[in-house]
Amino acid sequence: MPELKDVLDDVQKEVKAVGEGFAAVKKLSDSMQTDLKSVRELAEKAGKDAAEGTQIKADLKALSEGVVAKHEAIEKKVKEIETKALAAADKRLDEIEKKVNKARLLGGTVLGGDPDAEIKAARNFHRTALAARGELKVNTDISDDKIDFDGIKSYGSQYGLYLRRDVGPQGAEAKAMSVGSDPDGGYFVTPFMSPKILSIIYESSPIRQLATVETISTDAIEYPIDDGEVGYGWVGEQETRSETTTSQTGVQRIPVHEMYAAPRATQKLLEDASINIEAWLAGKIGERFGRIEATAFVTGDGIKKPRGFMTYANGTTRGTIEQVASGAATVLTFDGLINLMTALKEPYAAGAAFCMRRATVGAVLLLKDGNGQYIWRTDNQSGKPSILLGSPVYMAADMAAVGAGNLAVAYGNFSQGYTIVDRLGISTLRDPFTAKPFVIFYTRKRVGGDVTNFEAIKIQVVSA
Repeated sequence: MPELKDVLDDVQKEVKAVGEGFAAVKKLSDSMQTDLKSVRELAEKAGKDAAEGTQIKADLKALSEGVVAKHEAIEKKVKEIETKALAAADKRLDEIEKKVNKARLLGGTVLGGDPDAEIKAARNFHRTALAARGELKVNTDISDDKIDFDGIKSYGSQYGLYLRRDVGPQGAEAKAMSVGSDPDGGYFVTPFMSPKILSIIYESSPIRQLATVETISTDAIEYPIDDGEVGYGWVGEQETRSETTTSQTGVQRIPVHEMYAAPRATQKLLEDASINIEAWLAGKIGERFGRIEATAFVTGDGIKKPRGFMTYANGTTRGTIEQVASGAATVLTFDGLINLMTALKEPYAAGAAFCMRRATVGAVLLLKDGNGQYIWRTDNQSGKPSILLGSPVYMAADMAAVGAGNLAVAYGNFSQGYTIVDRLGISTLRDPFTAKPFVIFYTRKRVGGDVTNFEAIKIQVVSA
């Protein structure tokens, strides 16, 4: 590897050679100009002395014109020589500049002053730049004289880190390349990661907001139940009073059940992700738990889960829920909905509401009364449910669709008819030890639910 002093000496020699070349050309040009001037003066003098001789005058004139023409040709040739000399000088100056730039790099401190490392890093940088532009071929010459050392040096101490995403100031480097397309530098630009995750939206049940919710500190809640009426009779003033029947009481027990989830993520993902993975998982678990318990409140069988109000048999005694026919084998009818509403006892009517799935709402929307008027009325107040026959309508995704024999619509005072019991809200145990390198988020919730007043809920069955 040549030393900086040798390179500079070479540069001085090149400059001196170019200067001597220009000096020789200038000397020749000046001599030609002097000769031309002398010839012209001589011709003029000869013309005066030979004024008497016409022939001599003509000869001298021709001679003078010939000399002038020759010298003009010489001048043209000199200009051509000057042009070629300048072009050659520019080329030699470019070579000199490359040597100077190389000398600057060799004498710099970009990588600690190691010349071999400097040249290798510069060549790699040049190769990468050509590849990014799509110009790197199998036979591409990446010799030292082809590398723009001065351009690379302009990046200072950062050019060696240029392609690294996580090291060094990135603003200048990113702006130095076009990102109009991937080959023009787009591969080096870190994409923006939206903090919002696009998730599937699920419908959920509104039962929790309609029912009574109790929070307890034990594993179950018990309600005293009055199952009958006290006997009575009419008697005269002096008639014997016989013993009447006594109302029978009992206890209904609603236990709590446990649900859990145990998703996991790597510790590295939790540390390096552009979004809060832990918060995202917590939101997903909470949303999932909400849908699971909502389904149980409607159709749960009571085994290791809450029991839903749609799972009880048809009847009018305790432990059953009355089912009212729609009046048609496969569809809902206006008359059937009226019968459903009137089947509910008056004390429960004040807070009663309809509960059905969204597709059923579409079928009810098309129902008309005897005057051809739609029976559905939309409430224009924001956040308020629509009104059907004077009662609000809530949509529950877990309700059955309209079909022969299906329980498509529920109507009643759910705050009196159904009770939800919360023992423990959502709790999460962060476990980084059991499954290294994964972190397990063990999440659980304890909840129960059951019908507590069977008279407060009525169900529409699709049948004639």
